[in-house]
Amino acid sequence: MHPATHHNTRLGMLLLVSGPSGSGKTTLCRRAAKAGIANYAISCTTRPPRPGETNGTDYFFLTIEEFKQKIANNELLEHAEVHGNHYGTLKSEIFTHIQAGRDVVMDIDVQGAEHIRNNTDPQIQRALVQLFVMPESEAELRTRLTGRGTDSQQIIETRMQNSLEEMQHWQKYTYCLLSTDRETDYQKFQAILTTESLNTNRINPV
Repeated sequence: MHPATHHNTRLGMLLLVSGPSGSGKTTLCRRAAKAGIANYAISCTTRPPRPGETNGTDYFFLTIEEFKQKIANNELLEHAEVHGNHYGTLKSEIFTHIQAGRDVVMDIDVQGAEHIRNNTDPQIQRALVQLFVMPESEAELRTRLTGRGTDSQQIIETRMQNSLEEMQHWQKYTYCLLSTDRETDYQKFQAILTTESLNTNRINPV
C-alpha cells in the first residue's frame, strides 16, 4: 500500500514539478494522480480555457475579479502574472491533502515555485520536495517545442528563449530529471515519490 493512504501517520509531501514547455512535467503529474499515488493540485487562472480544457480538471478558470477576491481572502498559497494572465495555487488544494497524509504533485513555473520555496509556513517547509524536468540537450528541447509544426517560427523561438531562461533555475531544486522517454521518466518520477514518502522529516511522532 502506498504511504499516502496511511492517514495521519505522516505529513503528505508537496512535490513541485517545474521544467520548460514540452518537458513532460504535466504528463508525469497527471499520470501519478491517475494511478492513485498522489493528488494533482489544480491551479487557478484568469486566462480563457483552451480547446478541450475543462474547468475543475485542467484549471479553475476565474474572472480577474474572482481571482483578486481570493487574494484578498488569503486563499492563495502563491500567485503570479504570466504573459498578462494571473495564475495561482489554492491553499485548499494543498493543505487538505498534506494534513491527511496524502501526497500532492503540481506542475508549476519557476516563478511560482520560488514563491512556495520561500513560504515560511512550517507545514509547507516539511512537505516540500522539488523536481526540475529538462530535456537532455538544446536540440532535443527545440525538437519538442517544434512539435507538430503548427506554430510559427516566431512563437517557437519565443518559447525556446523562455525555456532556456527557465532551465537556468534547475540547481534550486531538490532533484533534476533529464528527460529521455515517457516510461523511463515516469519510473524515475515514481522513484522520487517512493523515496520521499520515507523521509523521516514528514513522519508524525506517535
